[in-house]
Amino acid sequence: MSPVNGDRGHLLTEQANPASERLDELATPELIALFCANDLAPQQAVAAAAPMLAAAVEAIADRLGRGGRLFYLGAGTSGRLGVLDAAECPPTFCTPPELVQGVLAGGPAALLRSSEGLEDLAEAGVSDLQARGFGSQDCLVGIAAGGTTPYVLGGLRHAKDLGALAIALACVPADQAPMPCDLDIRLLTGPELVTGSTRLKAGTATKMALNILSTAVMVRLGKVYGNRMVDVAVTNSKLEDRALRILRDLAGVPREEASGLLQRAGGSVKLALLMAKADLDADAARHHLDRHGPSLRAALAAATLDGAQGGAALSLEE
Repeated sequence: MSPVNGDRGHLLTEQANPASERLDELATPELIALFCANDLAPQQAVAAAAPMLAAAVEAIADRLGRGGRLFYLGAGTSGRLGVLDAAECPPTFCTPPELVQGVLAGGPAALLRSSEGLEDLAEAGVSDLQARGFGSQDCLVGIAAGGTTPYVLGGLRHAKDLGALAIALACVPADQAPMPCDLDIRLLTGPELVTGSTRLKAGTATKMALNILSTAVMVRLGKVYGNRMVDVAVTNSKLEDRALRILRDLAGVPREEASGLLQRAGGSVKLALLMAKADLDADAARHHLDRHGPSLRAALAAATLDGAQGGAALSLEE
């Protein structure tokens, strides 16, 4: 029997949870308490997958550092979570929109209106990747809570055939649902309180894992200094305030001076920090960053060396 029409009752995500056998009879406080207790499982599942997450971060960062891109592929909740994570990268890390992309079965319309029937089409996963120019230098994270989604499996096979990096992300053991991949991340959250509703624990664990993947990759790519998002895109008043506070704290300049630095740097916090600490104008700082970056720490180390050779030591205040 094919995976599309076969009995999936053996899958961990489809099994009934004994703790919720009388879910509909619980008083509301008991109902909420049960959900709170059950939602500890995603944290434990992600922690157990830490070694594989670390391997994925290193592999993705290496590819992106050499010009590749990262794609998330999924259907339903899994696909929507991928789209969400991809959409948050440009404002947080000032990445171009094409660097991290979420590909959802059914396209943008499926964000608002369910189109889960499309997940049964393996060829659709392939064609959606082809439409975006997915190539051998890129990375694919195929997200499928139950590990059997043809749309995702088709995309992963296509990635492997091309020689791209193929990463599987599922919430069932690999022996229950093998997936074609180079790296296999399994978040074993167990049966859901509402049987088969993987938007619950499985969805929470998936969101946590994607947060870790994208953020850690951006750290490796030099978009964070210490714990500050020095590549933040200053696109609204909240983010402008955050940028000014970063400049105040790390460069030791008052808010008014920080605002002027940010303007001269074209809104780039990283560039403004380098200008402040190395006493460079925007063009010179940009040239220095192009030469020694993208890591601000590496650029500052180079500036310190240059400054020491010229009689001035440079460093960010820690």
